[in-house]
Amino acid sequence: MTSGVIGILIVVIHVLGVLSALMALMSSRTSQGAVAWIVTLLTFPYLAVPIYWIFGRPRFYGYTSARGERDSVLRQVLLRFRPRLEPYFSRPSHDVARIQAVERLAMMPMSTGNRAELLIDGEATFKSLLAGIDSAREYILVQFFIFRADEIGTLFKQHLIQQAERGVRVCLLYDEIGSRSLSGGYLRELSEAGVEVTAFNSSRGWRHRFQINFRNHRKILVVDGREGWTGGFNVADEYLGRVPRYGPWRDTHLKLTGPSVMGLQEAFWEDWYWATGDILSLEWEPSVTCNECQHVVIVPSGPADRCETASLLIQHVIHGAHERLWVTSPYFVPDQGVQDALKLAALRGVDVRVMIPERPDHLLVFLSAFSFLPEMIRHGVRIFRYQPGFLHQKAVLVDDHTALLGSVNLDNRSFRLNFEITAYIPDAAFAHDVETMLLHDFESCREVTLQELDDRPAWRKLVSRAAYLLAPIQ
Repeated sequence: MTSGVIGILIVVIHVLGVLSALMALMSSRTSQGAVAWIVTLLTFPYLAVPIYWIFGRPRFYGYTSARGERDSVLRQVLLRFRPRLEPYFSRPSHDVARIQAVERLAMMPMSTGNRAELLIDGEATFKSLLAGIDSAREYILVQFFIFRADEIGTLFKQHLIQQAERGVRVCLLYDEIGSRSLSGGYLRELSEAGVEVTAFNSSRGWRHRFQINFRNHRKILVVDGREGWTGGFNVADEYLGRVPRYGPWRDTHLKLTGPSVMGLQEAFWEDWYWATGDILSLEWEPSVTCNECQHVVIVPSGPADRCETASLLIQHVIHGAHERLWVTSPYFVPDQGVQDALKLAALRGVDVRVMIPERPDHLLVFLSAFSFLPEMIRHGVRIFRYQPGFLHQKAVLVDDHTALLGSVNLDNRSFRLNFEITAYIPDAAFAHDVETMLLHDFESCREVTLQELDDRPAWRKLVSRAAYLLAPIQ
């Protein structure tokens, strides 16, 4: 390569560094992130430019939301079906303003006529999921972050194939990063049996080829528009406690019936359209069969949203807590806004408890938490580490009246990089069930003390702080 060509390449790389720095200035969601990217892009463009285009993009481009895009094809279709749900749009009579904010974040109204059932751990969850699949008459919508071709993955595949062979339409959507170990043979067997299978394809096409740091982390199953499931589970043996290095797997899922199932269906519908360009023909007439009707709103969130929906939702419920705020999350590296909200809640006398795993499955995330936990404990936030095995459930309990369950972790990836989904349920009876579940979990935890964190050797504190600096891309 001649010196002239090398010189041109050097100029091009520095120009790209300047242009990328300008983009970071205009689009980074935090001032700290903007400064860090600008300095790095201008100083080390050879390394920083490709890293920025993979990890630094603040928004997921090209995704059309039926909830937010007024002129989208999806929205025009949805507007024809939404009137069928209007008779069930309802809010509890108390605290209307609080719930109205949640509805605006969800961009869909709260509904009544729902039944929410807690599914605790793997046996109960997969029994319910497989029974739901077997009951399908018209269609099955399946979406998980992780599919594996292991024992439970094979069983799941067999049930889907049986339904497809009976003439039920089966649509399966998976994340190509989360399910990267899934074999071509597994997918081919599904396709040959008539199951419509596609990856989410976050980096499809030239315009979107650098969007590989985004993930579709949603877990959704919808059967005929009348039953739906969401929560923390993926389809893999470790979720049933069958992988020794994780030990017993602690997780929670949720079964819904009623109009709220339309919220799960709509989120899948949008994701399927992004992945395939196909507008699914689905049932939009809600099924109401519950005896004890509960209010529910489904809150989809993701990097294509105009605002940081998941982070704002979590901050909103924290600020609304008066007596109790209990949170469980396997990956606890919240942004500064959520950290401050938790501290303020503890300072005003709220019983703030955060339950996290004792055993890590992502080392950087595990180490990051130690950099800010001492400050949180000093402000009165109580931290508990779950002992028997790996804790993967994502749950929030607010006072004695509201619970949230879904796929959102309290970290930057869930707040800004992942497509997620949350069920917000302002119902005292359901909140009591969640309280009972979490009290049992706390019995299997140990509380972290300030002394043990302060007694860590200096090198461990340094490593934790360095890991925390990488939180924006974890």
